[in-house]
Amino acid sequence: MRYIKMGNTGLTATAPALGCLPLQRCTTEDAVKLIRRAYEGGIRFYDTANAYTDSEYKIGLALHDVRSEIVIATKSQTTDKEGTWKNIRNSLKMLQTDYLDLFQFHCVSKMPDRNDPNGAFAAALEAKEQGLIRHIGVTAHLIEVAEQCVESGWFETLQFPFSYISAQRDLDLARKCEEKGMGFIAMKGLAGGLITNVDACHAFMKQYPNVVPIWGVQTMEEMEQWLDADRRDPEMNEELRAQIEEDRKALAGNFCRGCGYCLPCPVEIPINNAARMNMLLRRSPYKPYMSDEWHEKMNRINDCLECGTCASRCPYQLDTPQLLKYMLKDYNEFYELHKND
Repeated sequence: MRYIKMGNTGLTATAPALGCLPLQRCTTEDAVKLIRRAYEGGIRFYDTANAYTDSEYKIGLALHDVRSEIVIATKSQTTDKEGTWKNIRNSLKMLQTDYLDLFQFHCVSKMPDRNDPNGAFAAALEAKEQGLIRHIGVTAHLIEVAEQCVESGWFETLQFPFSYISAQRDLDLARKCEEKGMGFIAMKGLAGGLITNVDACHAFMKQYPNVVPIWGVQTMEEMEQWLDADRRDPEMNEELRAQIEEDRKALAGNFCRGCGYCLPCPVEIPINNAARMNMLLRRSPYKPYMSDEWHEKMNRINDCLECGTCASRCPYQLDTPQLLKYMLKDYNEFYELHKND
């Protein structure tokens, strides 16, 4: 297993590392088994967030007895001092620990202000002085905001979407972090599940020795895939390059990554999957989406209120209502052709 220095923090992460958002979709029993398997397999870096419902709680249950051997990164979306302090204390409680290795401002739409005495940064700095958090980082989805955070010199790590279909400007961000002595954490390495070639992902990430790739895992089968890739340690070759080029042609540009920040929807449209349904139908087994349940879910798009809330929350600035209308048309055409398969 590779070990990656996280900039000048003194922290060391494993590659692979575990992205723990999907744990909230597992039962507590299954999540604990999954996390322990990750630990037994050598994974020592775990990235979670206060916003990931019970993810922190499940990590605390699974790993409190090996706390000194692992690195835990968590996040808070609050922008005020009081709310951030509340989230830090809650994270410590849920994770069953007395310190956080890395505290991150979560999915920022603008750079947090270090000089605001009543802002989130003030709480993080106080918590660091008290030894409750050891390092301060930031996560962003917008390239302009991410670049500002890197240039500011205020953060020790950056977490940003990073995969082999990323634009060159996004890829350059990892190099900039290396030059600044910042750790770089790669989220969305599978582009929200649309990239499926584990070997290609593994070989690609190895080309960036300062990048910590966190893989969102929610089944034991997925966990074993990443641990197996680590054991085999595939190198970049012509076959994998061809797969990457094919995926870049198919997926490059703006598309829904399935992050779910748009939710909840007032009419219960499952936006995080509905807004990328055309690719799910063609890049994964499509039969589950031909069920009566999914047909009903997709056609909730007809009930869209055009409230615009989903678009306002989208970190990739997609026109979500228009995208959903396109996806519904494509889905219904596909459904009529394949519903009896």
